[in-house]
Amino acid sequence: MILVKRIQIPSLPTVKDRRLYVYLPGDYETSGQRYPVLYMFDGHNVFYDRHATYGKSWGMREYLQKSRLPLILVAVECNPEGENRMCEYSPWDFSIGKKLFVEGRGQLTMDWITGDLKPMIDAEYRTLQDREHTLIAGSSMGGLMAVYAAVAYNDVFAGAAALSPCLFFHPKRIAGLIKERPLKNPTRIYMDYGSGETEEKTEPWELMFRTAARLSKAGAHVAARVVPGALHSEAYWEQRIPVFMEYLYPGTEQPGEAPSDGASSGRLPSDRAPLGEAPSDGK
Repeated sequence: MILVKRIQIPSLPTVKDRRLYVYLPGDYETSGQRYPVLYMFDGHNVFYDRHATYGKSWGMREYLQKSRLPLILVAVECNPEGENRMCEYSPWDFSIGKKLFVEGRGQLTMDWITGDLKPMIDAEYRTLQDREHTLIAGSSMGGLMAVYAAVAYNDVFAGAAALSPCLFFHPKRIAGLIKERPLKNPTRIYMDYGSGETEEKTEPWELMFRTAARLSKAGAHVAARVVPGALHSEAYWEQRIPVFMEYLYPGTEQPGEAPSDGASSGRLPSDRAPLGEAPSDGK
């Protein structure tokens, strides 16, 4: 079940209605259990092709239904007008050439997600509220934000998936942030690039691997890889869903596999819980 609501983010200067998507597992209404939560950027591209910017979504609904992963997924639409998406998904100011200046509002975005959205979701739904069961994911500028969130808001998020992250806009800032903020255990971070999206130019890959090394030194468990032939689009990010979801939730069933005991118990089985345990009683 996917609930779609209209919300605003008052702390951002570009106030406009945007869609908030909340995916609830199939057994949510009957299980009485609490669930981990995955937050995602670019919510309009996550579930529905008809809402997606380029007519193709990630297909997360189909993946979650097939995998039966006990998970709540919360996805927030960006403001796509002009350069607002880049502003909302950049932690710091930057310029592209001499004509385009991007005002970094990523901290405002993350302050709202952690200070307003997460408390609202925790109040309305049966969530596992601790950091070990709270993760975040995104692609491109959303991938940059996923890495930023995993480090700057590490007390909230225990894991992140950053697909094709735009690290090249802020390499020194990201490196400095990681250096000054030791990460809690557990912290799991997945990153990747498609070789086709960079036309086989290795600079973005090398920056990703250097960032991965810094994150590892800071205390994170990190996976970083280059995907042969993959391009910069939702169709290719969809293909990587089983990979990064298996990494964030090790041992969970992938589509096509038969669910084992506890697969829809409302939280990860205890013998597969790299992200920790929390009480499942309550709402």
